[in-house]
Amino acid sequence: MKNNNFPSNLTGAEDKALLARAADLAEYVLKTHQPAVTDFYDPYHTGLVFSVLQTVPEIKFFSDGGYPDAERTRVVIFPDYMMPEQVDSQLAFLVAEGSFKMSKVTHRDYLGSLTGLGLKREKLGDIIVNETGAQLIVDAAVAPYIKSNLTKVGRVHVQVREIGREQLEIPEPKVKIINTTVASMRLDAVAAAGYGASRSKVVREIKSERLSLNWIPCSNPSALVQEGDMLSLRGRGRVKVVEVKGTTKKGRTALVLYRYI
Repeated sequence: MKNNNFPSNLTGAEDKALLARAADLAEYVLKTHQPAVTDFYDPYHTGLVFSVLQTVPEIKFFSDGGYPDAERTRVVIFPDYMMPEQVDSQLAFLVAEGSFKMSKVTHRDYLGSLTGLGLKREKLGDIIVNETGAQLIVDAAVAPYIKSNLTKVGRVHVQVREIGREQLEIPEPKVKIINTTVASMRLDAVAAAGYGASRSKVVREIKSERLSLNWIPCSNPSALVQEGDMLSLRGRGRVKVVEVKGTTKKGRTALVLYRYI
């Protein structure tokens, strides 16, 4: 199975290589009847992978970043006769702890320390920083290496231990709540309201396939959006349709949107 039905807007060699790798993994799953996982990607690239995999028969797939609102996720591909709960996403969950009272470190510091160990960004999921350290979601294959070699973040010495998925302490997502009305539930109208942009600008972004609907690039401005849908615009983050409240006296649709910041 060779799938070259890549999104038409792809021009970058890296994007094309990423999707070729996803197609190869789908072929591996079909031949071996074994699940496979991609690297960690941002929402835009996860959507590109989805757009290729949805054209492949006899497989299923889902994304997993360790928790529901994860920014970076990996795509898990498996035969269509298997159930998702039977499939291992091959994630590991680590805690890096140290004395940070006198030296505050950021997400960038943790990422720099990890990549400084020679790890590729694609093997690292979200990094959740808190007062005592950080929780790291990583490819299970690199977890032992991180546990043995990550000893310092910034100027602070750290100790790394493994925890279970259920032990993650997930912070409340940072969102801007948008109460708005739209003329219709078309994708361009909802996206313009969510991103605070003109409808004409949003239409250009959609036609360039820079906007994903439920992680799949969509080039149709008139596509209909529903309650619970997630929009992702490359470089602008995510907007979730939290509630469709009904129709106003002027015939517009009232919405509650979450803009992730």
